[in-house]
Amino acid sequence: MFWFQRCSTAAAARFVSLRTLHTTQLAYGPIVPFKLSDIGEGIAEVQVKEWHIKVGDRVNQFDNICESLRRTHQKTVDDVAKVGQPLIDIELEDGEDAAGQTSSAEKPVSVEAAKKAIPKDSSSEVTSAIGFGKKLATPAVRRIAMENKVNLSNVFGSGKDGRVLKEDVMRLLGQISTAPTSTSYTPHKPFTQCQVSHQLKEDQIVPIRGYTRAMVNSMSEALKIPHFGISDEINVDALVQLRQHLKQLGKERNVKMTYMPMFIKAASLALAKFPSLNASADANFENIIHKARHNICIAMDTPGGLVVPNIKNCEQRNLWEIAEELNRLHEAGKRQRLSREDLTGGTFTLSNVGAIGGTYVRPIIFSPQVAIGALGQIEKLPRFDMNGNVYPAHLVKVSWAADHRFVDGATMARFSNLWKEYLENPILMVSEMH
Repeated sequence: MFWFQRCSTAAAARFVSLRTLHTTQLAYGPIVPFKLSDIGEGIAEVQVKEWHIKVGDRVNQFDNICESLRRTHQKTVDDVAKVGQPLIDIELEDGEDAAGQTSSAEKPVSVEAAKKAIPKDSSSEVTSAIGFGKKLATPAVRRIAMENKVNLSNVFGSGKDGRVLKEDVMRLLGQISTAPTSTSYTPHKPFTQCQVSHQLKEDQIVPIRGYTRAMVNSMSEALKIPHFGISDEINVDALVQLRQHLKQLGKERNVKMTYMPMFIKAASLALAKFPSLNASADANFENIIHKARHNICIAMDTPGGLVVPNIKNCEQRNLWEIAEELNRLHEAGKRQRLSREDLTGGTFTLSNVGAIGGTYVRPIIFSPQVAIGALGQIEKLPRFDMNGNVYPAHLVKVSWAADHRFVDGATMARFSNLWKEYLENPILMVSEMH
């Protein structure tokens, strides 16, 4: 049993699970390698997060062959495994066909097979989830869920890192009526004040893993892009008033409405008029593909580092739908439970650094996209009205960056002007929503 975390294009969790039977060491049959399968999405490597088997353990794959683990090619946790390279060596028993087992070993373990492989009497803390975004739970908890036909994805996990406990399943079944009084999971909270970390007494080596490793690769690709930048200032007085009204409606709908859904929707409406900014080039840079869907990425600060999930089909969503999806992605990011679907397919990016602090930002394009925008914080500053009188205005700075190979400065400026018009006159934005 082992647990992978993808770390090339985006950081989400991928799990593979095999059942441990006992630890009698055998050495009778041929040895076949279990190779790391091609996960897709251009992923070339993954990070081994945890080993649940050791050399000599017997494992049952698909409930039809008995095999013995001979050797692990990754010696320690946090080693990086390459796609297509051997992950472990498996020694077959009783003259099993090595050629046949090699082909099956290279196939990813199916969800149904993994469910059959869950020990019925195990209480060890073994993760047996499959795929992206699956809930953490012990085999004992999964057995209770299966016996009661409970989908663990619908169960709120009150344990550490969102782990589903036995009490969580029993509560969903109505066998426990009280709400959990305590939890070992502490949600990530943004810094409310300057926090000083413990002073290091010696140099510390920190491996680059997970989300950070993915961003290293992405930003390395971004260095190849000739960036063109343009900045502007937006008066959001009318937007502030609109948000006050929407906040009250949001309480009734149980939806948190921030400024970001408005920024996102305004960007989507503007992209409809400037499709060349919602685009990417092909591998040989022979064609530019204008994307019909507006899958707008949102840069997020998470406990695992910077991550850039996207809200799908913003051109088809209203403000409430965008706000709901944005809130879901924020919660998933805090728990480091973003799925591969959340992290792939983006066509345009907005970064709201102003939520943390800062006024001016210089964004870096998220390849293979061709444009990105970054927002500073909303400030109340003195400005002149039409009559020359000074008044307090709500202002936000925006900085755009575009790939100058495919986007000219005039196009970027016209897009920025239209986006600005939607925000300064939100009634215009609302009138153009479908």
